[in-house]
Amino acid sequence: MRRNKKERQQLLLETIEQNPFITDEELAEKFSVSVQTIRLDRLERSIPELRERIKHVAEKKFSDEIKSLPIEEVIGDIIDIQLDESAISIFDVKREHVFKRNGIARGHHLFAQANSLAVAVIDDELALTAKATIQFTRSVKENERVVAKAKVTEKLQDRTFVDVESYVGKELVFKGTFEMYRSNKAKKDEKNENHN
Repeated sequence: MRRNKKERQQLLLETIEQNPFITDEELAEKFSVSVQTIRLDRLERSIPELRERIKHVAEKKFSDEIKSLPIEEVIGDIIDIQLDESAISIFDVKREHVFKRNGIARGHHLFAQANSLAVAVIDDELALTAKATIQFTRSVKENERVVAKAKVTEKLQDRTFVDVESYVGKELVFKGTFEMYRSNKAKKDEKNENHN
């Protein structure tokens, strides 16, 4: 059933409020209209594009949670984080991230996304990469979206091990194990309080 413009725009607004991470393509399919129509609807209703919505949600939700670095220093946009457990970020590969001659993403961008996610997941004010074992499993091209998933696998006194896997769709493109040094400031503060 095709809806009139006013109804469609109202439903569009409600849909985006429920799921700010929905893409224009998914919206076009849901409302049986072209992607261009969705973009025009968003423009008329002053609804920001997906990238801006993600950034806004992340800043609002996670900027107070992340201790190890300012959220704007994370490469990619964090969409979920449980400190010392897991985190997810997305990174859209643009023209400035690829080699001009072949359109393939420069590896340091994928590494930076994974590494900054491994830093962000640490529940400590100081978290540094001590060692990383990484593997690129396929090249990533311009306009692809990379979803990085970090999982804390082991916590020691001053080290935390974080596995990060990055995907384009369901395809693994990068994996790494990051050995993170942490200051354990929270534990030291706790010890000091117990001695007093």
